[in-house]
Amino acid sequence: MKAAVVVFPGSNCDRDCKSAIETTTDAKVEMVWHQDSELPPGLDLIVLPGGFSYGDYLRCGAMAAQSPVMRAVAKAADEGRAVVGICNGFQILCEALMLPGALLRNADLKYVCKAVELDVVNAQTRFTSRYGETRRATMTVGNGEGNFFADEDTLDRLEGEGQVLFRYRNNPNGSSRDIAGIVNAKGNVLGLMPHPDRTFEPDLVSADGAALFQSVLASA
Repeated sequence: MKAAVVVFPGSNCDRDCKSAIETTTDAKVEMVWHQDSELPPGLDLIVLPGGFSYGDYLRCGAMAAQSPVMRAVAKAADEGRAVVGICNGFQILCEALMLPGALLRNADLKYVCKAVELDVVNAQTRFTSRYGETRRATMTVGNGEGNFFADEDTLDRLEGEGQVLFRYRNNPNGSSRDIAGIVNAKGNVLGLMPHPDRTFEPDLVSADGAALFQSVLASA
């Protein structure tokens, strides 16, 4: 199995993602610079990591969404390959219109960094199958703009079509309907604000993030 982690100027979780994937699965990870116009062949997973791409200038993820590599990421997603955007990566996916909605400033206008309890709302997807009957997970968040927003029709559609995968048990940022992670209609592009890459071993608050990487690569 083979994965790629895209590195943007200001990414700071790219190596975390590489370590998490290689520690918890048999996949090998290649780091891809945002100015590259092509992705390595034969990828099973593409990850857009957390951090502060372009220093969050303009809007979080807005400039990174225009990077040359994002055209290749969008093409790979159209072909059915799995894409995961974590934290800043989620913001980038929304700015690139690969996921609906937007990530706004946290409700209390403060940066939030702490462990959060999640409900695994839909465990019948390529990203969540390894959670099985557990249906709960502990991960961590670290963001100032993690407040997921979408209009009511979009929220109804996301919930009605099973596209909400993770929900906060104690909402840390004001996200609409406590949403922590969603997939696209095709089911192969996931965006989530909590960090599975920071919670893949028991010493890292929780090992629950490992199941996400194991799920998506097992489905490949």
